[in-house]
Amino acid sequence: MAQDASPDFFGATFAIEDEDHTLANTLRFFLNKNPRVYFVGYSMPHPTEEIVNIRVQTTGEVSAHQALRDACEDVKDVAQHIASTFQSAVAEFKAQNP
Repeated sequence: MAQDASPDFFGATFAIEDEDHTLANTLRFFLNKNPRVYFVGYSMPHPTEEIVNIRVQTTGEVSAHQALRDACEDVKDVAQHIASTFQSAVAEFKAQNP
């Protein structure tokens, strides 16, 4: 959910509930790789709250919402690749070691 969005939608702060540094740092990594993203940072307001605030500012080529969606898709693609590679390695190991 966007907490604070600029009128042009090129900057926004997103609050993600029930998450911590694991997802926030991963999204920050992928957002930083996007050349259309000018700035990204995240914070956790308080250690006892499971909420992450992610600030995204773009160059104006895409909205902050689209940049975050793209980063989420990238995370999903990498996770699927890791799972597939792991499953293949396990199957190969089991085939070689009955």
